[in-house]
Amino acid sequence: MSNGFLVFCVSVLGIGHGNKLLTDLYNCHLTKVYTVGGLLGKATDDFSDTGKLVEKTTFDHITREKLERILAVIQGTNHKALLMHSNIDMKTQEAYELAVKGLIRPMGKSPPIITAIRCLQFALPEFQLEVHCLHETQQYLRKIVHEIGLELKSSAVCTQVRRIRDGVFTLDDALLRTQWNLQSIQNAIWDCQLKVKTELEKTLGHQDKIHLHKMDVEMAHAADS
Repeated sequence: MSNGFLVFCVSVLGIGHGNKLLTDLYNCHLTKVYTVGGLLGKATDDFSDTGKLVEKTTFDHITREKLERILAVIQGTNHKALLMHSNIDMKTQEAYELAVKGLIRPMGKSPPIITAIRCLQFALPEFQLEVHCLHETQQYLRKIVHEIGLELKSSAVCTQVRRIRDGVFTLDDALLRTQWNLQSIQNAIWDCQLKVKTELEKTLGHQDKIHLHKMDVEMAHAADS
């Protein structure tokens, strides 16, 4: 794993009328996905591997199975929080239909919530996680690694955070620095237009048709900007 700390590979930007769509996307409370690196055996003041060293601990007793048990507990706890902040009666037909469509999300701004977490790599003292989350912050992701270390009766610091998905946008949609030109940006807008519209209609479909029509107009303007 590379040393360093933060690498945001998928960042969503709006241009012209597209800025209005960013608000709609934010109100959808879509999941972001990260790969998060961890290093066992030490703790720092800011939970990163570049922070001031606080203590060193042993880690030889830790196995992948023990780590995965901790991850299962974290996911279960966060699932309960997701249901609580969604303000949905889970005994209703509406709840069932939303669950089938994967649309159970917080009704408003909530604390950070992990919707899924799994171990991608494990080779002592390092490990790598895939974290699906909502309303997260940089500090929150680092602290998760720290708390995992404590639960494993050791300590851990975060070595890297890489965002590989932001809602409907993935690494495949990202533009390289060498592609930051008008033609590439216009092509990217057109390529993403359908899946953005589909996601907004799916999530905001319960709202009136006037709102969705305005959204269509904004998307057309954004593509022509």
